[in-house]
Amino acid sequence: MRDSFGQPGADGAGPWVLGIDSGGSGVRVGLAPAGAPAAAAVAAADRPAVTGPHGIDAASLLTRVRPLAAELMASAGAERIAAACVGAAGMATLGDDLRAHLPAALADAFGVRHLALAGDAVTAYAGALGLRPGVVVAAGTGMIALGTGADGGGWRRADGWGHLLGDAGGGAWIGRAGLDAAMRAHDGRAGGSTALLAAARERFGPLDTLPGQLYPRPDRAAVLASFAPDVARHCGSDPVAEGILRQAAAHILEAAAAVRPGPGPVDVALAGGLFRMGEPLLGPLRQQAAGLLPGAALVPAAGDPLDGALLIADALRQGPLPLPADPGLLSVTVADRPRTPPRARPEP
Repeated sequence: MRDSFGQPGADGAGPWVLGIDSGGSGVRVGLAPAGAPAAAAVAAADRPAVTGPHGIDAASLLTRVRPLAAELMASAGAERIAAACVGAAGMATLGDDLRAHLPAALADAFGVRHLALAGDAVTAYAGALGLRPGVVVAAGTGMIALGTGADGGGWRRADGWGHLLGDAGGGAWIGRAGLDAAMRAHDGRAGGSTALLAAARERFGPLDTLPGQLYPRPDRAAVLASFAPDVARHCGSDPVAEGILRQAAAHILEAAAAVRPGPGPVDVALAGGLFRMGEPLLGPLRQQAAGLLPGAALVPAAGDPLDGALLIADALRQGPLPLPADPGLLSVTVADRPRTPPRARPEP
């Protein structure tokens, strides 16, 4: 039998939901009144959680989350969190420490009893499309497609394998293809682009120094992706750049086709910073969609991964989630002993 933690307290203060978005550039925390996840207040830390031998370090994430959540709760007069969702990049493969320690820690700190632990692809899905069947392509430096249907078939995933093994069509892929064209022009090989050669020299300096700038960098995917806007900028005047964006669009549509829940009509939400490059990429997507993804409607993302975490938390407060459970991508835990933290007393 479900408890009644979702009902307003005797003092008139209603319950609250918490969303946490943990990524490579930092941590964001959102606090919203139950039933109104879009009305969240947000706080952020610009340092990401540490990844160690046991994956994403739960203590590190909690160090960032606790003060942000406490500040938001104090400002809102919130006494207890009814439900929470943590969305983390790498949850599927690096989330063991989070799954082991976050439920008890968040229950003790904020009274959280119902907690969803999700991969950032799932929170991106929920933020972009809501809690309904469809497909979401999340593209920034990397690229992953995620889909689910109404048939209980679970999650379908395509790509998201990183810049060395995949992420085809993402920012790093586009940047690398553009730099390949620049190096071909530098060498006098076929397939080169003098426009991209000039752009690469402007961004990176002499191109014979580029391997030394790139290969030792732990963030080389981001360095490659930094050249993607230069490729987009030359699409109106350079056929090689146009060809790269057309191929990127084809890769994105192929990934979406691989995860679509069935042959019928489907909404495909385009989420992530890559799509902010606009028409150079969106034009080829529209042009090729009928052939590579028939019956699909390309729609803009309604929100971002933090919006998705808050939406999942609010749905979890009300009952079972309408999204499929998955050992790595989306799991729900219930703390044994929910605790309401004591109300802070004013200083005398």
